[in-house]
Amino acid sequence: MFEFKLPSLGADMEDGTFTEWQVEPGQQVARGQVICVVETQKGAIDVDIWQAGTIAKLIASPGQRIPVGQVMALVATEGEDWRAIADTVVPADTAAPAAPAAPAAPIAAPSAVPAPGRIKISPAARRRAEELGVDLTALKPSGTHAAVSIADVDLAARAAAPVDRQAAMRAAIAAAMSRSKREIPHYYLATGINAERALGWLEQRNAAVPIGERILFAALELKAVALALRETPELNGFYEAGAFRPGTGMHLGVAISLRGGGLVAPALHDADRLSLADLMAQLKELLQRARGGQLRSSEMSDPTITVTNLGDLGVETVFGVIYPPQVALVGLGRALTKPLVIDGAIAPARVLRATLSADHRVSDGMRGARFLIELDRLFQQPELLA
Repeated sequence: MFEFKLPSLGADMEDGTFTEWQVEPGQQVARGQVICVVETQKGAIDVDIWQAGTIAKLIASPGQRIPVGQVMALVATEGEDWRAIADTVVPADTAAPAAPAAPAAPIAAPSAVPAPGRIKISPAARRRAEELGVDLTALKPSGTHAAVSIADVDLAARAAAPVDRQAAMRAAIAAAMSRSKREIPHYYLATGINAERALGWLEQRNAAVPIGERILFAALELKAVALALRETPELNGFYEAGAFRPGTGMHLGVAISLRGGGLVAPALHDADRLSLADLMAQLKELLQRARGGQLRSSEMSDPTITVTNLGDLGVETVFGVIYPPQVALVGLGRALTKPLVIDGAIAPARVLRATLSADHRVSDGMRGARFLIELDRLFQQPELLA
């Protein structure tokens, strides 16, 4: 038996609201199958399971707010009787907590704050409650916490006010970026890449195929980034518990702006192994599902590096902030025509501005430069990207 828990869908996620199950007890499930939907600050996410088995017991109920890591279901593995597991009693501290029974009322006056000793609450949580106007007497610690935490205060505040998804997402992004700038010693590198050969090759290829089979330059860029990471694997992974953990694949987090506002960066898995045509097809599907609110938890939880591309907006250079616990971010701008010295003569060429933001705890400028050099080399040999 294994416990199916709510996965973390990003450094800025503390909890989510359970929406619905898409399975039932006794149903066999395969690894990667979507089994439920959870509402987060970034929208509704299809949560897929990471191990095959048979659903034995569903614990989470619609409307419950569930902390990351909380048990949502029990699943029988091969050879186990799911009916026997269905009778398992889940300890109270691992079961998903129920949603607040009623909205918290705002503090009417300082006298509404209970006397010291009547409630256990951290100083930071007390300050947050005062900032948000949450009544301390209505707060209770969640899970195994002995004292009310900031997360408990935020939960009560959200329950008391209408949900503004765009504002919530912006706040979540701000929190993650503040953490990044506070904890990660960034270093930044930039270079100009002569993209004339790559763009010419792509234009020639696209002219020879139907419109539906044409490749965007953005897909070519992503493939080049994925292949360049093979030369500098220390840029592809996570910094956790004081150590670097390499990524299991080149899972590029593609920064996508949403129509209603906000930003997500779901993973394009194993981008270095995909043909250019397959990468384009998967990128198109990822964009459609991201903007349609149909992303999967596996796409949100395991990007090993983020790529942000603002070239289509006319931006020439972008220096990004690393999304923790990742250790690097690649920024790509617009390819602008500029005079270059080529073979001793001045000629016009389209130049792409590429940047790297990286974590100095894991790599240094020499290794970051190695990545940009390799990226440049690949753009000069675009046939290697096909």
